[in-house]
Amino acid sequence: MREKRRSAIRPVRGPETVTQPLPFGHVPSASLAAGSTGVASRHVGGEGNGTVGEALEDPTGSSHEALKPRGEEHLPRHTPRRAAVVRETGRLAAAVVPTAAIALTTMDAGLAQRLVATAVLCVIWAICLGIGYAVGGPSLTALGPRVGPARGVALGLVTATALGAWFPRLHLSIGATFLTAAVIFATAAVWEGVALRHITPAKRLLIIGSGSGVLDLIRDIRIGHGGGYEVTGVVHDADDQPFYGGVPVLGRSTDLHEIVAEHRPDIVVLAPGPNRPQTFGRLLEAAEAGFRVVELAQFYEHAYGRVPVRDLTRAWFMSVLHLYQRPYPKVAKRSVDLIGSCVLLIVTLPLLPLLALLVRRSPGPIILRQLRLGEHGKLFTIFKFRTMYVDAEAHGMAVWSHADDPRVTPVGGIMRRLRLDELPQLWNVVRGDMSLVGPRPERPEFLAELNATVPFWTRRHLVKPGLTGWAQVRQGYTASAEATSDKLSYDLWYIRHRSLTVDIAICLRTLAVVLQGDRRARVKPKLDLFTVETPARGTELEKI
Repeated sequence: MREKRRSAIRPVRGPETVTQPLPFGHVPSASLAAGSTGVASRHVGGEGNGTVGEALEDPTGSSHEALKPRGEEHLPRHTPRRAAVVRETGRLAAAVVPTAAIALTTMDAGLAQRLVATAVLCVIWAICLGIGYAVGGPSLTALGPRVGPARGVALGLVTATALGAWFPRLHLSIGATFLTAAVIFATAAVWEGVALRHITPAKRLLIIGSGSGVLDLIRDIRIGHGGGYEVTGVVHDADDQPFYGGVPVLGRSTDLHEIVAEHRPDIVVLAPGPNRPQTFGRLLEAAEAGFRVVELAQFYEHAYGRVPVRDLTRAWFMSVLHLYQRPYPKVAKRSVDLIGSCVLLIVTLPLLPLLALLVRRSPGPIILRQLRLGEHGKLFTIFKFRTMYVDAEAHGMAVWSHADDPRVTPVGGIMRRLRLDELPQLWNVVRGDMSLVGPRPERPEFLAELNATVPFWTRRHLVKPGLTGWAQVRQGYTASAEATSDKLSYDLWYIRHRSLTVDIAICLRTLAVVLQGDRRARVKPKLDLFTVETPARGTELEKI
């Protein structure tokens, strides 16, 4: 049975029409609508550009041509080596072309001096941008393709400004330097998006194991959340079905050496399951194939910026406490919190009286005081602008809100979308109850429900709660204990990967939400954070 299955999925050479299981990823909507299981009828060989034919004729090659959505057929992905050359060339052009154009047109000097200064600036910006790309890691990958250019531009901005101060004969103006930085960042960010979607070949995944975590991963890649990955097949010992979740089953774990040698995956993803020592030994025997191995939870961290809570084990939390875990000094984080909150208080101070007058249009207090769970589960009082009517919880019971909740005032709805109702919490940050970035604090009334519904929910209290957080910018608000599990997956990712760079990236994303408005708040239910409670519930409500 195993030999028949493997021969059924092996690419067939020759100019005939064959029924061929293909690598999974980037499936067209038409195929999904028709209930495609990953099997497609393709013509191998013959005339044409040869891209698909070559991909199927070389089962041991480093790249497969996956099915692409309609409208992208004219943008074929390159081979890995060619893609690397094209990507690096584009990165170099993103640094050099804007620098040369701005420097040559803005410098007030002779031609020879302008050429020398332009050459120096091009080298500086190219090196700094290259450093920004090189100093990466799993956390930066999950934050998105703009983080590398942002770090490089920040380094280049400091270097170019210092160079202009040290060598005034170069005639490097501050305005031109900042303009160069802005143009380089915009150009590099756009290029990274184009390269990720249309140039860099998708990495081939081989999944070992079965269960809900494997099916979730296949589904995430199927619906378009692959982020440059495609599943070539699954290896498991559960049954003899030819497909698992729409992906070909390539064999059993005892055949790993032959499967890896034949299909040449870039990454092997290990799902939780039995016989791990034997699996590790077989993968070690096939190590000459040049693949990388990662656990399922770590792959989600790298590709999606979250943790699969349903398949998480207690051993994962040991990585948070590991000796080699890069620390985020409390002094540095507290300094950033104090400086950032004071700056934001000064900037938004003229806006606070206006918001208070708008809230006052409906009866009730302007600011609410409410108990929340802080670091290590310690209770503290949070401050918020009121966004609901005063009788939102007439019975004194904490409830979840829903879409178009009638309890939300018209002004409150606008403030929620723009996150302006959170501004009084800057005082909580100054007091040390909260941080600028961290998991959002929850109400103690929901503690029992969340503990019973969401695994490891209290582990989010390992760090201080935040004014904003990774779960806030990625998931928005939730309307039930079950939906809170998705937010917890992002909170746990932040707890493990928190750093100054991550905090700055989250703050910038939050700024974009404030300027554009949280569109998800208009269509998604939202947790009731602003309710009137009776003293019997243990929450104090005062007018300030």
